[in-house]
This record gives sequence, C-alpha cells and structure tokens, in this order.
Amino acid sequence: MRTKGTIEEGRFYQRMALPALVVITLFFVLPLLFTLSSAFIGPGGGFSLSPIKTVFTDPYTLRVMRFTITQAALSTLASLLVALPGAYLLSSYSFRSKSLILALSAVPFVIPSILVVLGFVIFFGNNGFLNQLLMALFSLSEPPLKILYSYKAIILAHTFYNFPIIMNLVATYAMHLDRRQEAASYTLGASKSETFFRITLPRLLPAIISSASLVFLFCFSSFAIILVLGGGPRYSTMEVEIYRQARMVGSASAAAALSLFSILVTSLLLAAYSKSQQRLVQSEAYKEPLLLERRPAHALGRILALLYALSALLFILAPIASVIVRSVYSTSGFSLKWYRQLLNLERASSHMGSALAALTNSLAIALTVSILAVALGTSLAASIERRRRGKGALEMLGMLSMTVSSVIIGLGYFLITSRVHGGASLSYALVVLAHLVIALPFTLRVMLPEYRKIPLSYTNSARTLGSTTGHAFFTIELPLLRGAMVSSAIFAFAISMGEFNATLTLSSSTIVTLPIVMYRLIGSYNYQGACALGTILIIVSALVFIATGTTKGKKHA
Repeated sequence: MRTKGTIEEGRFYQRMALPALVVITLFFVLPLLFTLSSAFIGPGGGFSLSPIKTVFTDPYTLRVMRFTITQAALSTLASLLVALPGAYLLSSYSFRSKSLILALSAVPFVIPSILVVLGFVIFFGNNGFLNQLLMALFSLSEPPLKILYSYKAIILAHTFYNFPIIMNLVATYAMHLDRRQEAASYTLGASKSETFFRITLPRLLPAIISSASLVFLFCFSSFAIILVLGGGPRYSTMEVEIYRQARMVGSASAAAALSLFSILVTSLLLAAYSKSQQRLVQSEAYKEPLLLERRPAHALGRILALLYALSALLFILAPIASVIVRSVYSTSGFSLKWYRQLLNLERASSHMGSALAALTNSLAIALTVSILAVALGTSLAASIERRRRGKGALEMLGMLSMTVSSVIIGLGYFLITSRVHGGASLSYALVVLAHLVIALPFTLRVMLPEYRKIPLSYTNSARTLGSTTGHAFFTIELPLLRGAMVSSAIFAFAISMGEFNATLTLSSSTIVTLPIVMYRLIGSYNYQGACALGTILIIVSALVFIATGTTKGKKHA
C-alpha cells in the first residue's frame, strides 16, 4: 500500500520531467514531423508520393546515397587500421608513453568539426605546414602532398576524428579479458601471431564490431568535413545534399525526402550499435575474473609504442597546433593583426568585420544553452531515476534527438522560419532552441550516472525527519550533483560554441556565430582570420578536456 509520502514523492519526480518533455515535444518532435511531412506534399499542395519517387529515382541522388555509404565504410576501415595497433599496445604492455596516448585519444572528442576542417587545411593544404616542411627538407619546387578537396581528404579527416573511439573502446575491453587462454596457447607451443589471430582477435570482435558500427554512424552523418574538404558536388553526401536542396535549390520536399532516408539509415545503425553494446556487456570481459597485470614492453615493444605515440602526436595535435601558430604568424612574421581585427581595434577585412559580433553571439547563446541544458538535464535525470515505472521509455525520449542529425534538426527550424516571419529575435531564439535540443542528451548522459550514485536512503532519512520531497531534493541531492552539473554545463557550452551543422542550415545572413564566420573565412581563403577564431574554439575545447580529466581524476581518487 502506497503511503501519502510515497504518492507525494512520485508526483514530485513526475513533475520534474515536464519542462524537458515540453522542450523535446515542441522543439524537436514537432519540427521534425513538420519537416518529414514536406516529403508528402506534391506541387499542388496536396498529399502526394511524387517528391519521394522523384528523389529516389534520380540518378544523382542514388549516386549520393552510394557515395555516403561507401565513404563511411572506407573511413571506418581506415579508422580500424589506425586504431587497432594502438589498442593492442595499450592493452598488452606497460610503457611510459601509454598515458600520453590515452590522453591524446580524448582530444578529438572535444573538437568541433569546423575546427577539424580548418586544422586539416592549415596543416595538410598545398601551402600547409606539412608541405612547407617537406619542400624545405627535399628542396622541392611544388608541394608533394595534394590531398585537400578530394576523397583522400575526407577519409583522412574522418580517420583523425574517429580512430580514438575504436582505440579507446577496444583497448578498454581488451584490458578486462582474462589472459589465461593466451597463456595456455603459449604453453602448448603456439607463436604470438598464431595466438593473436586464433584466440585474441576472435575474443575482441564484440568490441571491434561495436566501436566500428558507432564510427560508421558518425561518418555517415558527417557534414562539415564533407562540405569543405570534399570540394564540391562530386563528393556530396546525404547531409550535404539535404542542406543543398533546402538552402540552395529551395526544394523543401526533396530535402525532406532525403531526411527520411537519412533517419531510416541512422535508426538502423543505432539499433545495430545498441545490439552490439548488449552483446558487449554480456561478453566474457564482464563475466570472467579479471587479470589486469600487464607485462613490461620488451625492446621492440617500446620502440613500436614510441613510434605509435609520436605518430598519434603528429596526427592529432599537429593540425590543432597549426591553427594557433597560423593565427599569429604569416609570411611577414609574428603579428596579432587578426586578433586586433577580431576586437575591432583595427579595420577588418573580408568577413572579419562580423567576427566580434559572432563571438558575442556565440558566448551569449552558449551561456544560455548551458544554463537551460543543465536545468533540464538534471530535472529529467532525477525523474528518470526516482520514478517507479517507465524509466527506460523516458530515458529513450531524452536521448531521442541523438537519432537525428543536426542538419535535419536545423532544416526543421529553417522550414518554420520560412513560413513564420518573426524577425531577428525569433531567429536567435530558434538557434538557442536548436542548440539546446542537440546538447540536452549529452547533459543527460553526464547527469544520469552521477544521480544513480546518490543512495535513496539520503532522501528517505530526510523525509523521516520531516522534510518534504522537494526540500530534500534541493538541500541534499542537488548539492551532491554540483560537480556533475559543472561538467555538463561545460560540455553544453562547448557543444553550442562549436555547433555548425544546424546553425548553418537554419540561420539567415543576419545571424552569425563563431563557426559560421570561420566557414565564411575558409571559403574566402582568409585562413589567418579563421585561425584567430579557431584558437578561441581550441581554448573552449581545452577547458572541456581539462574538465573531463579533472572529473576522471576525482572518480579515481
């Protein structure tokens, strides 16, 4: 029999979910339905399947679909080839640079996609640092590496962005495997290569499949990397074509039809990833006794580890460091010209005239988004964890926006603004809401594990002493969540600061944010100005990196 206090507690935590549910329903579900409904509206304004038939029988669209899947598969394969050696070294040996590799593997997680694009242009471009170095070393008259605006550039950028996911997941899984099967294989006379291919590799397949499916999903939904580094329609993917149809061609029905296909594929990929995760959790690494001791690396192992660490250092940090260096150095030497233009201390050229407004807008939008996302994420996490029924459904609803690409989210808001003219204030509000919808699942993923650590006995004891459920939540539970709230706020702030896909799709020329101005500067070949703005995003990404490390440090303390 439920007591009056239990009923009051249930109602309190149910009401906690209402603000987040209102935001998800009004600002994600409804715009998404509005977008997808456009795929069923014919030229005369009535219901029709002709837009879908037209899109899916067009040879160009079919080629775009094939290329999207092909480049995602090749990018995933390249990521595997780069990641698996690192995963093997991390899981098999103890060596000095091991912590360095682990730290580096977290860098791409906090870097906005537009910053990845800029870093690759500055480092791997025809006039980039790498080509300049090679030309100076070998006395060449022309750059030896010409990979930008090509298929190679897309695969390389995706590999840089995604191989740490595979390396981290596979290495972590391998570290928890019982080593007695390998030891028995060695005892029976098998060589290291035989043992690896016959015993170790098959046991690692659950982690490899799970991480590879996640990377394939990310590469399939890639936008900024394809848009800039692809160099044109020849290498267009689904997300880029959705943007092109909506903003350049003006065909909302075609964009909506393509969105239907994109959502279908990403939903299947997410289902496959979820299934692989379930198998991963049920696998032997989570059942058998753990033997975590790692043998010290022998001479060859140390050399290989050093080479891998240096390669990872070059591959991951060099493009990012190039952005910072290029922002203050030009052919004429050291200069703070672009920072002075950013702060309006010097007359700006090209799109740098809007840089200060973009910085101000991005900071204001990101601050608003972080406050709202933390408030909604915390209340939703509390409601999920403390309710008796429907936990899984509510958590899935909170994560729902992760199943749809940010380009499609931006498309929904763009279609709304094209029919409802509310001026600049409405446009800014929609940018904030789009960023909020994108950031909310990430804050929820930060808050839920921390909320689950709070013993229910704390609240029960407070209520036994006469406290109401609401008073116990605000005076006991909320202070215990302070660290998680700070971490999730930083993540939401960084996501908003670096958000490019939805903002470019929905925004008009009057709305400028830091990534949008960076994109315009890259398009006008003003790379130093873009690097000055990119350095600001690097600082924000560094704060997230530090916050993540601090959080992990506290957990291990």
